Amino acid sequence: MQTKPFRIGTRGSPLALAQAHETRDRLVAAHGLSPDMFEVVVLSTKGDRITDRSLAEIGGKGLFTEEIEQQLLSGELDFAVHSSKDMPTKLPDGLFLSAFLPREDIRDAFIGRTAPKLMELPEGVTVGSSSLRRQALIRRLRPDINVITYRGQVETRLRKLSEGQVDATLLAYAGLKRLGMTDVPTELLDAEEFPPAPAQGAICLESRIGDNRVNDLLAAIDDARTHEAVACERGFLATLDGSCRTPIAGLAISDGTHIRFSGMILTPDGLTHHRVAIEGGSADAEALGQKAGEEIRAKAGPGFFSSWT
Repeated sequence: MQTKPFRIGTRGSPLALAQAHETRDRLVAAHGLSPDMFEVVVLSTKGDRITDRSLAEIGGKGLFTEEIEQQLLSGELDFAVHSSKDMPTKLPDGLFLSAFLPREDIRDAFIGRTAPKLMELPEGVTVGSSSLRRQALIRRLRPDINVITYRGQVETRLRKLSEGQVDATLLAYAGLKRLGMTDVPTELLDAEEFPPAPAQGAICLESRIGDNRVNDLLAAIDDARTHEAVACERGFLATLDGSCRTPIAGLAISDGTHIRFSGMILTPDGLTHHRVAIEGGSADAEALGQKAGEEIRAKAGPGFFSSWT
């Protein structure tokens, strides 16, 4: 019998806290537990503290997870809540992604100050984004505008936009929905023309391999279709050695028995891109993503990836 609260590790941004509280609420409902049986533990990560440089310059995605994972490995935390798209494809030994909440809307939201739509922006204006994928996709569609690196929490980026530091920015619509900010976007971008990051819109739970007490607890709220789709997308990402240095998009949709996946890779300038599509059984989700990665790598050729270094 559990007598002390389960300790949930999270970053401290309003979005991270919303995700942690959603996880707690789902666990309370699934197990009939009191909310007091869960303690949300806020940790500051290097990725949160350093916002004046791109993630690629300071070390990549792991900067949002390292401090949390150290406490997870030491037993100070029982499990952690993350945005799945922030997770490196290789996790520390002893940890795994044990559960996923039902996926939110996967689209990117455009927030324009000068014009309400990306394709309506005046020539030469400035768009800010922290994502190399978004930067490359913007350059592919609008090579005439200036794209700059633009980091910070959701609220910080929107404040900078309102102050006129940029003419527009892009954010994940899933995050805006979880923050109750559905009135913020001026356009929702089509996922075929502007494909999402692998695992975008999915909340994942990270825990210790072999910790059956915690993993059984989390299994009750694991959404199988999201789990399968993200496994496929992360397989694609891992095969391409995807990181914050690489413009990669990918989306898998599982119906519980069958998965359809489409992926795209781009050069950072957006001038060259390649697409791949694959489908198969949901049980082979990760292997399907890996196969798609191998196919698109062969299609692009070795010279294509020189722009990623």
